[in-house]
Amino acid sequence: MAKLNIEQVDVSGKKVLVRVDFNVPMNAEGAITDDRRIRMSLPTIQHILSNSGSVILMSHLGRPEAVGYEEKFSLAPVAKALEGLLERSVAFPSQDCTDDTAAQAAASLAPGDVMLLDNLRFHQDETGNKPEFAARLASYADVFCNDAFGTAHRAHASMVGVPAAMAGKPCAAGFLMTQEIRYLADALESPDRPFVAILGGSKVSDKLDAITNLLQKVDRLIIGGAMAYTILHTMGREIANSLFEKDQVESAKRIVELAAQCPSDLFLPKDHVCARELSDLSPIRVFDDHIEAGWMGLDIGPKTQGLFDTKIAGARTIVWNGPVGVFELGPFEVGTEVIAKAVARETAAGAISILGGGDTSAAAEKFELTDKYTHISTGGGACLRMLEGKPLPGVDALNDAS
Repeated sequence: MAKLNIEQVDVSGKKVLVRVDFNVPMNAEGAITDDRRIRMSLPTIQHILSNSGSVILMSHLGRPEAVGYEEKFSLAPVAKALEGLLERSVAFPSQDCTDDTAAQAAASLAPGDVMLLDNLRFHQDETGNKPEFAARLASYADVFCNDAFGTAHRAHASMVGVPAAMAGKPCAAGFLMTQEIRYLADALESPDRPFVAILGGSKVSDKLDAITNLLQKVDRLIIGGAMAYTILHTMGREIANSLFEKDQVESAKRIVELAAQCPSDLFLPKDHVCARELSDLSPIRVFDDHIEAGWMGLDIGPKTQGLFDTKIAGARTIVWNGPVGVFELGPFEVGTEVIAKAVARETAAGAISILGGGDTSAAAEKFELTDKYTHISTGGGACLRMLEGKPLPGVDALNDAS
């Protein structure tokens, strides 16, 4: 069932507690290097403000090791960046999201005001989903809005504890959350066909459930990246020093068996761009099928690039999660670039294309193609969980639309 959207809630004169995903990358000097996640939250924030509500934002940033404030994980730089984007003041009252100063600042908000709480993960109670912590946050507001798709797969206090503590009050999805769910759900439940999924990345163990689920839904499943080598090994291919998960051999065998039983077609690399070490200065060789001893596969080869391009051609729905090579290094970027351009080409021809977050988004940005796709997800982990066919705790905790 569809979830209540913030657009359906009367926020006039109300304080709205919005869970956003401001887990943005920063450099050693504490400057934000990519503000996309902040920009993606703006429609929800601006909607509340334009309808005479006030906004209390909360997010995590990184993974603080200590309990309590750590300057390098503070959201203070985000508050400054948000002020520039909103062109209005953003209060940042305290280094502790639950102290009296934060509570008093929330209580004093007037319609049109915005404040940002500091890092939720300065408290272990956030990841531990402690009811007392959630109740303290919930006491700040009249309405809860979750716009943090990137953490929707985590049953943390700000995702599930707060809406539970706000029972009887509106708990709605923001515009970004609604958009993410709609695109991914539609792709998986009622795709235009042919439906092509592309999975890459380093470990098959990370995407085993997604492979199993997608094999029963797609017309064509393309697997590349280091994760392919465990599967190829079980099929009798020599993979030499390529990444190999010994404990996933039986799982890889089941994938091959399932693929043989499913109507979908499975495509794996047929040749490989290899090096003796992971370096952009290392000499490279291309091997067909079997990789010689001492070498490791770091990108799909020319034959595979052509094959994958052909299998993407004509698709009407495309889901892509994970690069097919070590695209960060020049000698091993070509395969991922071929995929990126093929998906962009089909999008221009009318296909719906959905990219998983994380490395897939980074690849699209590297190749300057971010505006060429239907949707780029802000959440790699949450996107993957949906591809696995599993529920998202942060979504399930929201009110259903009437």
